[in-house]
Amino acid sequence: MERVNLFIEQWLPVIGQAFVETMQMVIISLAISAVLGIPLGILLVLTRRGQAWDNKFIYQTLNIVVNIIRSVPFIILLFFILPFTKFIVGTTIGVQGVIVPLVIYTAPYIARLMESSLLEVDSGVREAYEAMGIKTRHIIWNVLLREARPSIILGLTIATVGLIGATAMAGLVGAGGLGDLAYRYGHLRYEVDIMYATVLILILLVQGIQSFGNALSAKLKKD
Repeated sequence: MERVNLFIEQWLPVIGQAFVETMQMVIISLAISAVLGIPLGILLVLTRRGQAWDNKFIYQTLNIVVNIIRSVPFIILLFFILPFTKFIVGTTIGVQGVIVPLVIYTAPYIARLMESSLLEVDSGVREAYEAMGIKTRHIIWNVLLREARPSIILGLTIATVGLIGATAMAGLVGAGGLGDLAYRYGHLRYEVDIMYATVLILILLVQGIQSFGNALSAKLKKD
């Protein structure tokens, strides 16, 4: 009991700060990635052959770029674009220094998930609206995005879980957060209690986000 009290007194503030840093990285990166990834996913769908904005060049270009970025593991991407990150935000450490690689890693992933979700929408529904002369921008908002909401929520949930894993790896460049805490104290200093606590928090965080995403998706499917 004394050991537990000592652990709480000594490490709780440190773990709390690391948790806040992780949430900052996840929330900021997810917001920016969604703003970039969702329109990119819509473009991937609408520029396909036979779609409203059929354009082979744009589709092939976007498809190749997305595939290239998604093929690079995050830890390699993180180090590979360090000069670009320094140019954009002026630093490569801390929460600010990891936002750029997290966005570059996550946005194409969200775009591909978005593309998959939109392609699940019944083409007959979309064609019926097109036959009535409804403009494409209205079809995007009122048909594609609306009908695909449950799938989109599940996709964003998957992206968020993947993003949490990426923030843990970002600790290797001093980004802070739970990953950095586990690496510096749990691995380098052999503080196994910190490692266990970090793993437990990450498990609970992922489980909570996944459960919330599943519940929200199920609710939207019923509406």
